[in-house]
Amino acid sequence: MLFKRLLDEGKLKTHRTSATEIADLLKIIERDINDTRLERLSPDRRFAIAYNAALQLATILLYCKGYRAVGAGHHFTVFQAMKEILGKEYNELADYFDSCRSKRNITDYDRAGEISETEVKELIDETLKFKAFVINWVKKNYSIFWAK
Repeated sequence: MLFKRLLDEGKLKTHRTSATEIADLLKIIERDINDTRLERLSPDRRFAIAYNAALQLATILLYCKGYRAVGAGHHFTVFQAMKEILGKEYNELADYFDSCRSKRNITDYDRAGEISETEVKELIDETLKFKAFVINWVKKNYSIFWAK
């Protein structure tokens, strides 16, 4: 039901992914996770980078299901779709990542120095756990898109 509504609203489009596209997203995720360890970067930047890794992981779920988010608010759409794809058990994690989206917006567009080291560490930890989950999920449910 959610996917139909988001399609009707123009927030989702159908999308045919490939093993190459999923592998490319995983490379972006790996780069971003590695870059979060660059301590010469501010906590704000490291948080934004970790957030991008989480967003790309959730995007993999959406791509595997045959959709992509488009237009204004597409980050929000990705995390809403994550709830539909993974079910209620993952609503709290999707909401957490969405709250990180809001924090990332503030630090990217409004004010510097808003993110603590604790927040960076928490987001990195959650993203690493989510990465392991997504990889297993793709292997189990969409092995056709698993190139490794």
